[in-house]
Amino acid sequence: MKRPLLSSSLTLAVSTLVIAGAGVPAVAAAPGPQPQASHSKAVQDASSQVAAHPDAVKAGADDRFQVTNVQVDADGTRHVHFNRTYRGLPVRGGDVVVHSAPNGTLDSTSLTQAAPLSLSVTPSVTDQQAIAKAAKLFRGTRGSSTAVLTVDVTGASPKLVWEVVLNGTGADRAPSHLHVLVDAVTGATGESWDGFSAFLPDGTKRAKGKAAPTAVSAPAAPAALAAAASTGTGKGYQVGNVSVSTTQNSTTSYTLKDPARGNGETRDAQNQTATNDSPPAGWGVAFNDADNVWGNNALTDRATVAVDAHYGIQATWDFYKNVLGRNGIKNDGVGARSFVHYGTNYDNAGWDDASFAMIYGDGAVGSKPFTEIDVAGHEMSHGVTAATAGLIYSGDAGGLNEATSDIMGTMVEFNANSPADTPDYLIGEKIDINGNGTPLRWMDDPSKDGKSVKCWSSTTKNLNPHYSSGVGNHFFYLLAVGSGQSQWGNSPTCDGSTVAGIGNDASTKIWYRALSVYMTSNTDYPGARTATVKAAKDLYGAGSTQCAAVEKAWSAVSVAPTATTCGGTTPPPTGDNLLLNPGFESGATSWTGTSGVITNDAGAAPRTGAYYAWLDGYGSAHTDTLSQSVSVPATATAPKLTFWNRITTAETGSTAYDTLKVQVVSGTTTTTLATYSNADATSGYVQRTLDLSAFKGKTVTIKFTGTEDSSLQTSFLIDDTSVTAG
Repeated sequence: MKRPLLSSSLTLAVSTLVIAGAGVPAVAAAPGPQPQASHSKAVQDASSQVAAHPDAVKAGADDRFQVTNVQVDADGTRHVHFNRTYRGLPVRGGDVVVHSAPNGTLDSTSLTQAAPLSLSVTPSVTDQQAIAKAAKLFRGTRGSSTAVLTVDVTGASPKLVWEVVLNGTGADRAPSHLHVLVDAVTGATGESWDGFSAFLPDGTKRAKGKAAPTAVSAPAAPAALAAAASTGTGKGYQVGNVSVSTTQNSTTSYTLKDPARGNGETRDAQNQTATNDSPPAGWGVAFNDADNVWGNNALTDRATVAVDAHYGIQATWDFYKNVLGRNGIKNDGVGARSFVHYGTNYDNAGWDDASFAMIYGDGAVGSKPFTEIDVAGHEMSHGVTAATAGLIYSGDAGGLNEATSDIMGTMVEFNANSPADTPDYLIGEKIDINGNGTPLRWMDDPSKDGKSVKCWSSTTKNLNPHYSSGVGNHFFYLLAVGSGQSQWGNSPTCDGSTVAGIGNDASTKIWYRALSVYMTSNTDYPGARTATVKAAKDLYGAGSTQCAAVEKAWSAVSVAPTATTCGGTTPPPTGDNLLLNPGFESGATSWTGTSGVITNDAGAAPRTGAYYAWLDGYGSAHTDTLSQSVSVPATATAPKLTFWNRITTAETGSTAYDTLKVQVVSGTTTTTLATYSNADATSGYVQRTLDLSAFKGKTVTIKFTGTEDSSLQTSFLIDDTSVTAG
């Protein structure tokens, strides 16, 4: 049996990790079969796997893990989401999902952190200095401020930062929780984003339409009364005539609170704006009514838009419950609050996760209120994202965050199937953002708004998340509806392909499982492709039409294939890579070598995909080989062998005891291009590039030979190989 990848002292440190929140030390013993494990058992087993296989989660001796989510599938498969700390500091982008078999053994992991951490956590900048730096970016009325020393792994390399949160009321009068990353060594300000999720992106202005009637003055606050469930009649502005679930306080008093949906409540903000931090508990006033008939379909009654918002709570809850089996936004059975008539002529809506509340503005003078069904579904879905993958609000992850809200808000609209708001793939069409009947965003072709992108590229991450969301929206439309002309629009593809849709139901379930099971906080668009392929395989099978459609739809928005495919193998080499099965995702196919060298053993980890080559690591005299024949063209201009390599060892010092030789065999001649040893140990995978110019016009064998002496293990890992002609 191969020894653990990490040194014995580090393995001991990791194996004694205490998983915060679980209350049990992680142990390495494999559990027995548990087809229907409890959440606590799933956590205990997952923590054991983290300790036993630290490399699978890129864990070091100073890492600790805290459980945030647990899911046990019907077949007993477990998925446990952990947040990570390093030397006691939170790690932004360091979260991981541990996927385990029904008996608790490790199956795979989902994460974006590339390597174990090794950096100083001593800041040169104080928390107050960081707050002062960040405060220069705040626009509005500031309230409380905090600064938390954090390790940020979302960039090119890990960095020590202060994550400053400035609470208050923004310049647009919305609640504001401005997050600013301040480099804890240099003091430079980096990324910033607001924890309040506004429907309209910053700076969006809309044209004025025909003036709408002004709402009547705010009522006085009612007295608190006892409660019972009831059904009222609503006459909304955006949703028309609907039934609303209310609370009966007495024979002559009803309140817009929904006991059937976690006591979700709609309240009147009385044209006030939240001060300092968030709408606090008890803020605003309840809507009370004597006959359980609410609104008059016009803005002359303050309860009219309250009907819209209350129906939005119902529609969002019912969608998540009935379609996806989720019991409320946090899956805890607790309903959210909605505040209508927020501010005076406030021209936006948004979700405030800090107070678990929605706010709706009445719109600017001459504009329509924001209480549309897909707006409600969009904003409350930000809460679902925060409670599942926790996608950060920057880069590709920010685009996926916004895309999730557009997708789920649209599916809330389809599930509600309201005659007053015919379902479509348009975002915010009823609030008439542009004053000409056009929506805020189009899912069939996101570029129609002039700002969103429909095709992914390496620069998509630089856009505002409201615009980088276009890639996810376009993917979902293609997956659900298909390309070309339909009753819903005319959707192009970025690669000229034709995509056949699989319908809303399957597409929604695939996206939701990807979000709740496989995505983590820093997932990018290629990672979303991997997550949705895995979700489709789980739900419909590797050979299903649904899984194939997921792959085709991603390619149609320029997100290229990853190592995870419906067939479970890496696609054939593309471009000028002359090697077959270069990432080992087809197992030992096309390679010759020692049995077991190409593996998906969870004791170590690949650079990408599920398979990699593991030479040596036994701690005894041993030799492993791996080779493949390849023809180097005579016309090659600069032929090269490139591969990724990781070396871990228990051998210390600068003496080479265990070696990996990279060789070329041509006829009877063996040429060693490079030799690496225990003295060249690495903290993660590093890329090696070697010149093959001497072998132009020849058919040769590329060979890796790992040789280990009689004591102390050294493991040589290889992944993602290539031979190119230049």
